[in-house]
Amino acid sequence: MNPVFAELPTTIFETMSRLARETGAVNLGQGFPDDPGPEDVRRRAAEAVIEGWNQYPPMMGLPELRGAVARHYAHWQGVAFDPETEVMVTSGATEALAGALMALIEPGDEVVLFEPMYDAYLPLVRRAGGVPRFVTLRPPHFRITEAALEAAFSPRTRVVLFNNPLNPSATIAPPEDLDLLARFCERFDAVAICDEVWEHVVFYGARHVPLVARPGMRDRTVKIGSAGKIFNLTGWKVGFVCAAPPLLRVLAKAHQFLTFTTPPNLQAAVAYGLDKDDTYFDTLRSDLARSRDRFADGLRALGLPVLPSAGTYFLCMDIAPLGETDDEAFCRRLVAEHGVAAIPVSAFYATGAVRTLVRFCFAKRDATLDAALDRLSALARSQAA
Repeated sequence: MNPVFAELPTTIFETMSRLARETGAVNLGQGFPDDPGPEDVRRRAAEAVIEGWNQYPPMMGLPELRGAVARHYAHWQGVAFDPETEVMVTSGATEALAGALMALIEPGDEVVLFEPMYDAYLPLVRRAGGVPRFVTLRPPHFRITEAALEAAFSPRTRVVLFNNPLNPSATIAPPEDLDLLARFCERFDAVAICDEVWEHVVFYGARHVPLVARPGMRDRTVKIGSAGKIFNLTGWKVGFVCAAPPLLRVLAKAHQFLTFTTPPNLQAAVAYGLDKDDTYFDTLRSDLARSRDRFADGLRALGLPVLPSAGTYFLCMDIAPLGETDDEAFCRRLVAEHGVAAIPVSAFYATGAVRTLVRFCFAKRDATLDAALDRLSALARSQAA
């Protein structure tokens, strides 16, 4: 068996979800919303099953969806993509990431990874033969520095894998960080694979700024998006890949031998959804921001330290002021003794550089958040004692 996967331990995500089931804990560890997703989009998918085509759709995706993706990004981010030559549909963003790594690196090529990072990144890089080079981002601001990039980039750098907005830190890279990264990509002739699945889940009136739009990056960026995050339909697994034609032609070859295609009814429904009025997307953000504020304000009222959340479904609590130094041990006690499941942020660091942050998912119903806060009040009392 291949050691990259055979030797992987059980993930902390699976462990915490199992403990939540076993103990009846309120599960704020898993990153999916309670909301079922927009009814009109779900109905469009159901109608497409009954009335539409259910055989293989085109490998690159339904033309209507590729066109909708291009229109959507032109409208929301000011980036023009040719739907015929620069847009591809995948079975989720993780397939898009895997395919991009398979297509763009050879054994021995170096890949720059920013930690904290999505847990799939490192095994996918290693399975593709890549050599990881880490840039460690630290709380509370998780900023990119020139010194960190200088240490990570080398003449063997082929790819940079960049997540923005960043899960689990819930931060958004400012334009100056994007421009700094762009300069290094140009200097070392590297391709940026940009995991931008949280592009619509941004707060404080922000608009997502894609790396592909920064100077010098139009022809060296693979932009990846997710319908699951845009429509709170995480189980649908419909992803978008946008890249210049020379890149996309190679990415399509990898996609052809991974999933080949994606359910056509879901593609039709997502195409419809992407053309929805701006009100839907504004309401999505405002509803999630309200849930974030409800939970964050509740934690603060209990005296529990919270980091700002500028995007994603998540916010982090800093346990260092509580005298804690091991976030995984803390999370295990939290679910066992207080009945709330969270995720230790150290699980997102390959180097173990940060061990005092805990991630909660706030994309839940008010009753779920309130139940978690009620249970966490016992934690707060124990800290005050």
